[in-house]
Amino acid sequence: MPHRCPWADNDPMMRAYHDEEWGVPERDSRALWEKLMLDGFQAGLSWSIILRKREAFRELFQGFDPEIVARFDEADIERLVVDPRIIRSRSKIVATIGNARAYLAMREAGEDFSDFVWGMAGGKPIIGDGVHVPTKTPLSEEMSKAFKKRGFKFVGPVIVYAWMQAVGVVDDHLADCFRRHG
Repeated sequence: MPHRCPWADNDPMMRAYHDEEWGVPERDSRALWEKLMLDGFQAGLSWSIILRKREAFRELFQGFDPEIVARFDEADIERLVVDPRIIRSRSKIVATIGNARAYLAMREAGEDFSDFVWGMAGGKPIIGDGVHVPTKTPLSEEMSKAFKKRGFKFVGPVIVYAWMQAVGVVDDHLADCFRRHG
């Protein structure tokens, strides 16, 4: 049995997420945005809750297509707020719609989301020390500020750092984990 990060040992879904997704460098702008939105929904909750609801999120947010989500209106918000298949936080739902608009505004200004994120990270994954796993870093604080400046919400430095780990901007697998790349 391979050695993995302890947080993924006890739940088959979390184990699969760890083994197949967490820390894998993502370069697709839309996929990066989707994962950032899901990390925003996770705020105050466990990631396993989000994973269990991820397919419903994808369905209800139209595949996290920013062009579609940006056009959501009050009726869409009301539809989402009452759907028990997702996290029914009005503020997080409204933030996701606003974040779709911010994503599109970046694109319209000639700023590719993936290039922006990876550019701030130096273009390649940052390898953690394999022992300490911080909740935020100076880079997540800087990226959080840059997102907020562009109009994003639910992108504090702790959320951004968890997202950076999830999308492989940071490799924080522990030293003895079979998924560690460093």
